Amino acid sequence: MNSLQLNEKAIEILKNVFGFSNYRYGQKEIVENILSKKQTLAIMPTGAGKSLCYQLPAVISKKKTIVIAPLIALIEDQVSSLKECGVNVEQLHSNQSREELTSSWNNFKNGKSNIIYISPERLMTDHMINNLKSFEIGLFVIDEIHCVSKWGQSFRPDYEKLSQLKKIFPNSNIVGFTATADKSTRLDIINKIFDNDPKVFVKGFDRPNLSLSVYQKTNWKLQIIDFLNSRKGQSGIIYCLSRNKTEEVSAFLIEKGFYASAYHAGLDASVRKNVQNIFMTVNAHIVVATIAFGMGIDKPDIRFVVHLNLPGSMEAYYQEIGRAGRDGKPANTLLIYGLDDLVIRRKMVEESNADNEHKLRENKRLDYLLSYAETPECRRKVLLAYFDDFSESCNNCDNCLNPPKLIDGTVLAQKLLSTIYKTGQYFGQAHVINVIRGSEDKKIIERGHQNLSVYGIGKDKSKNFWQSFLRQLLANGHLQINFQRYGAVQITNIGVEVLKNNTSFFYKDILVKLEKKLTKNIRYENKDISNESVNLLKALKALRLKIAQEKNLPAYTIFHDISLIQMSQTKPYNQTDMLKIDGVGTTKFEKYGKLFIDKIVEYS
Repeated sequence: MNSLQLNEKAIEILKNVFGFSNYRYGQKEIVENILSKKQTLAIMPTGAGKSLCYQLPAVISKKKTIVIAPLIALIEDQVSSLKECGVNVEQLHSNQSREELTSSWNNFKNGKSNIIYISPERLMTDHMINNLKSFEIGLFVIDEIHCVSKWGQSFRPDYEKLSQLKKIFPNSNIVGFTATADKSTRLDIINKIFDNDPKVFVKGFDRPNLSLSVYQKTNWKLQIIDFLNSRKGQSGIIYCLSRNKTEEVSAFLIEKGFYASAYHAGLDASVRKNVQNIFMTVNAHIVVATIAFGMGIDKPDIRFVVHLNLPGSMEAYYQEIGRAGRDGKPANTLLIYGLDDLVIRRKMVEESNADNEHKLRENKRLDYLLSYAETPECRRKVLLAYFDDFSESCNNCDNCLNPPKLIDGTVLAQKLLSTIYKTGQYFGQAHVINVIRGSEDKKIIERGHQNLSVYGIGKDKSKNFWQSFLRQLLANGHLQINFQRYGAVQITNIGVEVLKNNTSFFYKDILVKLEKKLTKNIRYENKDISNESVNLLKALKALRLKIAQEKNLPAYTIFHDISLIQMSQTKPYNQTDMLKIDGVGTTKFEKYGKLFIDKIVEYS
């Protein structure tokens, strides 16, 4: 087929298979580039529809397509979604039985399916590579391609092995997709994966409907309840650093009357699937999760994303908050963090098996994230600048809505820096603050630090004040944490200049109360849907959940929320009208169309 015929075929399959009458913004040129057999690197924000950009060419192609993805849950969900659309697709991963693996491979080998999903670990074995050499592989798709790069936020050594593909399969096209990759990561990906300059598509990172807020962690229980009390009836995700923390937070929210579920990789697969289904079906459900949750979840009306710990990088933060407000309507994001989060993150970097150059870069990424958290400027400006994007002041972040007051803190900085210096630059922030506040802590007495001239010189300020003040000195580069000395806080050259009174230090006012800031956040109310439509939507979601449970599938593989919302508003009574709904293709109509039409008629 020539390019015109291919594009016409793409539009036909877009409608009949995937159920969409038009491309989303930015999808068309990427699909056309892949159909033209050109190497492609696409960086698209979460929710922009990147999966369709490679699934559509894969369905059109008669040649074999290998889709490489990092998570089994992501593979299973995408394969389930494609099968529900009537696409013959296979998968190979460790959750399958020997019989399932054999069946999947035979179906792919014999041409029953030309698409197979696989993890990089399984793909890059000698056995698998030798098997694939006997076929003509038309397309390799590397999803979450940032994992290839040591400069990306979630580098995986087995992903780096994918750099061999261009030599092993020189006649195959290679394309890659990710939601986040800064300039250095993109250059590293291109150098490793592509044998020539690929066409690079970078779609705008700006999500103006997301309200951005960051607060210092004082009492996370009070802070999270204060945030959630004005958001009852909304769906959201709360991210935690550990599995145990997700269960602790979930139990706390349930105790306070919220409908919440924990989600992490240590839970049984059936439990995780049930949590996903509830989240897709119930409006007022909160999932408290590790980063294992959210990838592949296409729920458009997530109204908030909260981080109770510092994320691993700006890329990770951006990707995770991007799961909110996919419908384009207002959504809130909140980051609550403390210095202990930074210590844990730094320790994770230092104790990794990476080389020193990689550790340096990861620490620099954390430096930027800390600067974002402590900045007095518009948060959207700082966030987008990281990705070489630009924004005017957004008037939709805590700093724009409540501009922080900058105060000359030179004398305070000199007091804290002097305390760090005179205690030997050998202690963590807790001990330093105890000394400056004149605590009678046992460790202070044992070391004789009560006899230092700096002992108690900051007792007029609270512990929370000094914790925040110290974080701002860290964020501005006046202090650093030495992990070779067990997290000791130490003075940098810039800090020495303040200590010597050669330069001044201004800090962001840290006395603003959380309650005052939170009342300014935008609250979402769905004014577009009538009560009648809301009740019908609940009934359609209940029907979807029933079908999903019977078929043991994630609910959103039956129909996405956006499809059910359109059904509740337009109330299609026949096949013609139902096929006009986004996400309803011919195969899905044949499977489920009558069931949903009957439910709509029943409610009418």
